[in-house]
Amino acid sequence: MTAIYEFKQKLKNLYGEYEIYLLPVVKFAVALVYFMWINENMGYMSQVNNIFVVLILALICSILPPAVTVVLGFALMLIHCYALGIDVAAFFLVLILVMAIFLLRFSASQNIVLALTPLSFSFNVPVLLPLGSGLLGSGLAAIPAGCGVIVYYFVRFLYGNTQALANTDIEITERLKMLCDGLVMNWPMWITLVAFVVVTLLVNLVSSCSFDYSWRVAIIAGGVAYVLVVLAGGFLFDVTVSMTPLITYSAISVVIAVILEFFVFGGDYSRTERLQFEDDEYYYYVKAVPKATVATSERSIKKITSDAETKQTEDAGASVILQEEQDAPVQKAAIEDVDFEKKLEESLKDL
Repeated sequence: MTAIYEFKQKLKNLYGEYEIYLLPVVKFAVALVYFMWINENMGYMSQVNNIFVVLILALICSILPPAVTVVLGFALMLIHCYALGIDVAAFFLVLILVMAIFLLRFSASQNIVLALTPLSFSFNVPVLLPLGSGLLGSGLAAIPAGCGVIVYYFVRFLYGNTQALANTDIEITERLKMLCDGLVMNWPMWITLVAFVVVTLLVNLVSSCSFDYSWRVAIIAGGVAYVLVVLAGGFLFDVTVSMTPLITYSAISVVIAVILEFFVFGGDYSRTERLQFEDDEYYYYVKAVPKATVATSERSIKKITSDAETKQTEDAGASVILQEEQDAPVQKAAIEDVDFEKKLEESLKDL
């Protein structure tokens, strides 16, 4: 266990030392995977369905705030929707404006969660996103998480109805009705949205409590709540839910979240202290949980020599000191034999 704590400490020290370089790399990687996911599931406009375009957009996102990734992702989706039809692009634009005006403006600092939501579905660990958002963010993270669910299911709806939407023989009113029904009547989307919001708020609330191991209890409670909400929603709205994948991927997400808790929080509850202070007006009750850290060992190299080499070194040093002591009286006598007055008179005569 000590080796794991040492590895954690070294990893944190490494990140603290090279954060200025690692943070742009992380933002570049997230943006790259997000834009590749958009092109893979949409890809209707061949001009932007190109790896070089994706790389350029990801490079731009690496040096700008994380919210730019969400904005450029919306722009890329709009371009692909325009390739299907101007009515599809207009519908998606209205959907973006509704989310931006009424929802996303309240969670500006955490809107990157919206871009991470489709990726969590792609890696089959959807519950990991509300667990991580509740632990590392605030309750407002539920807003971009819910919006991300809407974006994911809307993109999947377009992917499954590409031929019907690309058919120009269908009237615009019928196409718009198809889009509205695909969004409003999409019961799996609404069940998942409710599950994301509930889990994010629950995890954030439980992890903020003062009892021991609150983060781990929040992770387990969030995983169980996600499964129960999805099952209850499937029962109420007659939606087929695959039990085995749901439980399996939820368990995997809980394990990953526990590992995340170890590296981000990692409190040592065995050394918890409860302190009390007071001033003229208030009493203060403080619970102090120290971080679980260990002192990393520093290695030093010492050169070991044999006795003969050591004796030769000492003899050489002694001979040098003896020679200096012998030369010192000679130099002192030479200085004393100099007649400084005579030298001064000769110097004055020359002048």
